[in-house]
Amino acid sequence: MDTLHKILKGLMSRYQERVPDVNKITQALIEKGLIKTISDIENDHIAFRTIGVPHLGIQSLEKIFLFHGYSPQDDFYFEHKKLNARWYAPPEKHLPRIFISELRVDDFTEDIQATIRSFTKEVKSDPVDELDLNNATQVDHFLHASLWRIPSWKEYKTLAEVSEYASWTIYNKYYLNHFTISVHNLPHPYNTLEKFNELLLSIGIHLNSAGGVIKTSKDGLLKQSSSISQMIDAPFSNGETHQIAGSYVEFAERKILPVFAHLDERKIERTHRRDGFETANADKIFESTYSSQTRKNKN
Repeated sequence: MDTLHKILKGLMSRYQERVPDVNKITQALIEKGLIKTISDIENDHIAFRTIGVPHLGIQSLEKIFLFHGYSPQDDFYFEHKKLNARWYAPPEKHLPRIFISELRVDDFTEDIQATIRSFTKEVKSDPVDELDLNNATQVDHFLHASLWRIPSWKEYKTLAEVSEYASWTIYNKYYLNHFTISVHNLPHPYNTLEKFNELLLSIGIHLNSAGGVIKTSKDGLLKQSSSISQMIDAPFSNGETHQIAGSYVEFAERKILPVFAHLDERKIERTHRRDGFETANADKIFESTYSSQTRKNKN
């Protein structure tokens, strides 16, 4: 289990460097006396984006987490965005859930497929099969390494015109897409998404408004918000540098399941709250990296 902890720590370390909003939010929570350090925040889940082609996609990346005790749960299909997804329950209740999505490449026109496969064809076999999954350093390096060449600005724009998920993933590879603060575990009154979002807005965090700032599941038990992706300076193969969407932060409030409503609040654990994910919520959370949102957040 120590290896898994090191892998997760490596992911978060590089993610924090890439997403200044993480430290900005953490500092605000510390100043409010809500937490003492970032380790006091429960990470609800982390998410990865992948390309659904042979040797890659969900079936490849999930091997890392299955090996370390994660168990597959529900599958999701996002028709408009041409995506599949699956989430995984952790082997220890305090660890984050994992959410992996993949682009359904075959659903695109032949010319777009050709552009995408011009990158992924550089991967001749499943790269996870080549890893020593007991070696945290090796796995960490893989999750932050290039799998194919850097695209040109023209290639990036061509993909973005039909799928901003595709362009993001081709450029960013397996970089952590987001981590998620479990708002319900923060001290009152900031343990509701409505109040927590007020805090975020007060410190200048821009929130994804797609589908409403707060996305709520049909049963009303899962509420989610997210920041708009930070823009990063991205060098392209043709020598140009442009600002593109990097990663973002998500915020989740999981309500207590009705059957456990009678329990003392001090005895509430993760198993007493709404678990899993909601297709409609996730569909709009994806748009945290889309230009319709990020144009509000350009530096």
